Amino acid sequence: MDARPDLVVHRGADAVPEYHNYCLFPGMYPTLYPYGVGGFEDPTCPTALSFEHQAKYYLSISDRSFHYHYSFIFVVLNILQQRQAHLHTHFTVKKSSFDSDARQLTSVSPQVLQHLSVQLECESKLSNLSPEEQSALKLLRQVNMLSARIPGSQVSKIFMHNKIRNYYGYFGLPHIFFTFNPSAAHSFIFQVMFGDTTVDLSQRLPHIPEGWLHAIRLAKDPVAAAEFFEFLFQCLFRYLFGWDFNKGQSTAEGGILGHIQAFYGTTE
Repeated sequence: MDARPDLVVHRGADAVPEYHNYCLFPGMYPTLYPYGVGGFEDPTCPTALSFEHQAKYYLSISDRSFHYHYSFIFVVLNILQQRQAHLHTHFTVKKSSFDSDARQLTSVSPQVLQHLSVQLECESKLSNLSPEEQSALKLLRQVNMLSARIPGSQVSKIFMHNKIRNYYGYFGLPHIFFTFNPSAAHSFIFQVMFGDTTVDLSQRLPHIPEGWLHAIRLAKDPVAAAEFFEFLFQCLFRYLFGWDFNKGQSTAEGGILGHIQAFYGTTE
């Protein structure tokens, strides 16, 4: 009898790198990658795929194992947000103090910043900080961080506000403001997108399972819920408002509000 284990989990003091580590996800999720291949950013892949495109592919294949996993989607989203923060975050300072601030930034050690963050998290008194930490804190107060491309950041909200104001200047004030919030839990369409083949959409009032099962399905497959929202949003603007998404303009026939010049929408 072979006494070798089926799965060996190694451990160490060093953090596992997230960038260009195609063994990361097969190692974390052996049930999703039973053969140990298919990780992100694999250099042996004939066609180079970005992390984001490969994640979208995993969530669009017929096998819904990636949909139903309790942590895969959250880990992927966390890595994507971290990469956006790493690649699209910039520092700004006043022009008058640029030279001195630049020299101080390059002279601050990571150990000082790490210890300073611990002190601030514990709400320690400023008098307890070392001279190096006080200098670093003073420097951080003079530096502003810009992250306009990171969804949910304060700068991204300001960017959207400015873009809406530009719409005002070009198209005039908007005539209608509304909130689009379809309920996936009580929708026949979502049950079909979830995979329920017993729902017949050709009927006026299709038979659907009990309400408690709707909530379970919604929590089990958030990808289907997102696709349901996107589908209804496009149906609303295409068939009721007469908007052509391919051409980026109103159709010749228009919609229930006539011909739309432009619209602006955000998702929470």
